[in-house]
Amino acid sequence: MTRTHPLATAIRTLLRTLVPVSAAGMVAFGVMTALVPANAGASSRIKDIVDVEGVRENMLIGYGLVVGLNGTGDSLGNSPFTEQSLIGMLERMGVNTRGQSMKTKNVAAVMVTGTLPAFAAQGSRIDAAVSALGDAKSLLGGTLLVTPMLGADGEVYSVAQGPLAVSGFSASGQGASVTRGVPTSGRISAGAIVEREIEFSLAELPVLRLSLRNPDFTTAQRVAQAINSVFGANTARPTDPSSVVVTVPQMRRGDIVGLMTEIEQLRVTPDQAARVVIDEKSGVIVMGENVRISTVAIAQGNLTIRITENPQVSQPNPLANGQTVVTPQTDIQVDEQSNNRLAIMSNGVSLQELVESLNALGVGPRDMISILQSIKAAGALQAEIEVM
Repeated sequence: MTRTHPLATAIRTLLRTLVPVSAAGMVAFGVMTALVPANAGASSRIKDIVDVEGVRENMLIGYGLVVGLNGTGDSLGNSPFTEQSLIGMLERMGVNTRGQSMKTKNVAAVMVTGTLPAFAAQGSRIDAAVSALGDAKSLLGGTLLVTPMLGADGEVYSVAQGPLAVSGFSASGQGASVTRGVPTSGRISAGAIVEREIEFSLAELPVLRLSLRNPDFTTAQRVAQAINSVFGANTARPTDPSSVVVTVPQMRRGDIVGLMTEIEQLRVTPDQAARVVIDEKSGVIVMGENVRISTVAIAQGNLTIRITENPQVSQPNPLANGQTVVTPQTDIQVDEQSNNRLAIMSNGVSLQELVESLNALGVGPRDMISILQSIKAAGALQAEIEVM
């Protein structure tokens, strides 16, 4: 029995609503439905939900100088570290400026950051991000001088240098100023050269450890079952909610890349815990599909009092001995939201039914946060609430 994907059914209904279906139209529709996978959204690749232990990036950081600024650099009087760095750099070039007063504003002290990819070879290039450290106004037009970039162990892994690409700018006059983006940060595409490699022999590992990005017991078990169904029993076993240990088969020793390629393309359906994430600052609410509500009654309403002042001008009759005065007119409206009703949610209400019921009560995101917290306090929300 052939099953039709819901998306294909929706496309068919939409086409019948918009235009009569002709023979040519049915041919075009057949092409569209053929492009809809039978299990779209039902599962995910293992590649998209796990990381391989040891295959990781490393953060790099460095301190350097940007020169060539058009008077928008650091004030040496307010940024002593910039002056000391400039004096030290000039001394290495054979120029002695100690004891001299320097007032240049074409130099800025910056922090340089980058990410060293896994298995980056010596001589390859990576991007470098540059951010002002002092009171520089803009890094537009500047050039970063040679800057060693260090790892967490204090060793130099790359060296950055080159002209900056700054997307923001700032302009000002006596009466107005305009700033677009962030002119005190820039980027050097492929501006850092890798000088040291991180030793890691992936091909010689007898055991691989897969780390789940969202730890879960059920998901870890499903990943192990998917791998065992292809490579044999006992090839993979979950050790905890976030780790799956894969023993490299004897015939695949030395072919770790090929083995991982096949494992990454396997599909599993990740499971997730029932969780409600609330961001109090922005009023954002995110609820998982497994959130359930026990039988509970909800009523929501706010008393709103609106006072409007509409003063009227009162004038005397012609030739009368009177004065023109302003007569206050006050309009008071009280909204008790009497249209809102008490809603009863039966046991096992799904996420969709919960949202529809709260929307029917006219509940906004802010009020919905309080309602969800009250439902949780009543013990009727079968989910974890996480407040950001």
